[in-house]
Amino acid sequence: MNRLRQISTSYDVSAPKRPTNLSVNSDLLEQAKALNINLSRTLEESLENRIREEKRRKWLEENREAIEAYNKRIEEHGCFSDGVRSF
Repeated sequence: MNRLRQISTSYDVSAPKRPTNLSVNSDLLEQAKALNINLSRTLEESLENRIREEKRRKWLEENREAIEAYNKRIEEHGCFSDGVRSF
């Protein structure tokens, strides 16, 4: 599992942990503790997902013009393999 996690992550999983202070809604904290939810792991997973989403959003915005130009070209001229594919 750990090896699989290392392959699928977008950050250095071997980087050292660093303590930090956070403010969390007290009710959420109590419920998480009662359910034995690992707060550090949950935060790391959530941050990883949020970072991935933000990088994707940023990439799409930075490449929006190129994507639109490509789509327009395909719409007007088709794809190079249109004449050879069987589906």
